[in-house]
Amino acid sequence: MLTVRDRLAAPGRKFSLEFMPPRTAEEDPTLWRAVDRLKQLRPAFVSVTYGQGGSRRGKTAEVVGRIIADTDLTAVAHLVTVGHSAAELRATIDGFADAGVRDILALRGDPPGDPLGEWTKHPHGFSYAAELVELIKSMGDFSVGVAAFPEKHPRSPDLETDTRFYVDKVRAGADYGITQMLFSAESYLRLRDRVQAAGADVPLIPGIMPVLSFPRLIRICELSGQAIPVQLAERLSAVGDDASAARAIGIDHAVEMAETLLDNDVPTLHFYTHNRANAVIDVLDRLGMNNPVPTVQT
Repeated sequence: MLTVRDRLAAPGRKFSLEFMPPRTAEEDPTLWRAVDRLKQLRPAFVSVTYGQGGSRRGKTAEVVGRIIADTDLTAVAHLVTVGHSAAELRATIDGFADAGVRDILALRGDPPGDPLGEWTKHPHGFSYAAELVELIKSMGDFSVGVAAFPEKHPRSPDLETDTRFYVDKVRAGADYGITQMLFSAESYLRLRDRVQAAGADVPLIPGIMPVLSFPRLIRICELSGQAIPVQLAERLSAVGDDASAARAIGIDHAVEMAETLLDNDVPTLHFYTHNRANAVIDVLDRLGMNNPVPTVQT
């Protein structure tokens, strides 16, 4: 099975996807409908989140294992340190390996209940994602990704410190990074220049999600600690409750940003799907990257 390392090394324009484990059994069909639709477009890889504070860690292994068993997709399991001892993390990594997982995204993670609340280290756990990267690498031939923050992590005091944390993760063995959701291509390019100048030369993947409403944009900025993108906010706010107009603005913004990123040789475009396919498919159509697997006639 090819890993993300292998997929990123292949030539050509690529995209990848993030899914979330269902919170309830009623949400299962929504996830699998999105997977079934989007797998036809041949993503470079897909990733599955871990739930806030590790709240859906069992579902992560279940979803990733099913993707690996039932499709030919390369699947990445997210793993967070928050709330876990080192022994629990080792057991989870072993469980991922038993499910056929070879790719893990190593994250420190947000506090359960309140993403912006106080972060507390488990007494027998880790303080930094770099320690988790080292653990994963010590346990097998895993391909490991890490998070990157164009405007710095909300808990980092400054860009210099945030850059150092990212470089530490790369030096610990990370094979690639994926950014927090972007609002401009320029913020990605500044981040890439900054981390490369500091010695982190692994592929850096831009994260994209079409933002289809003004309230959604504000909520994303609140949770991520990013500055509100003024021009996008003004455009979305101006159309009020017109959902169709807001959707068109969000798609246009995502396409314009993606075109600039592709012109600057990004490894792949990584789309945050929220288990929905339509917006991603619309963006890929506009980019000329909607290339479904041909149907074999029998």
